[in-house]
Amino acid sequence: MSAQRFPVEEGQILIFARAVGDPNPIYAEAEYAANSEVGGIIAPPTFVQSRAHFDPDFPMRPQPGQPWIGSGRNPTGVSGGEGQGNSSRLHAEQEFIYHRAIRPGDVLSVTFREGDGWEKQGRSGTLVFSEFITEYRDQMGELVIVARSVGVVTELAAKEER
Repeated sequence: MSAQRFPVEEGQILIFARAVGDPNPIYAEAEYAANSEVGGIIAPPTFVQSRAHFDPDFPMRPQPGQPWIGSGRNPTGVSGGEGQGNSSRLHAEQEFIYHRAIRPGDVLSVTFREGDGWEKQGRSGTLVFSEFITEYRDQMGELVIVARSVGVVTELAAKEER
């Protein structure tokens, strides 16, 4: 699908930890972190989600003169389209597989690919599930984290999107 790179900096880790309300000193205090089991500052578990801010085409970022998610009368502000806030698409599951901690100084490369798709019968008809895999590799090309996300749409919404 696409690939992008983003640098990991100590200040970003601190801001992310504060934004998610995690006061663990392992994310902010160099001396504390250096004397800990991990030996230095590391990023919080879901830090990789901040990669979107390095993508100039991130669909949820407001663009001058364009409608954006939350900007209109409709609940999403934008109707339809991949990444455009389609209210019929739900985030069903998120999983992270960690191969090592993210540290300041890492430069992560991100690749995206589609995973499996499947259907299940729900109370309101067939539910169509789609899996998306995001791999994060460090500057040496070593796999750091794999994120697996599952989205779901109802049978009716899936037919309307086609």
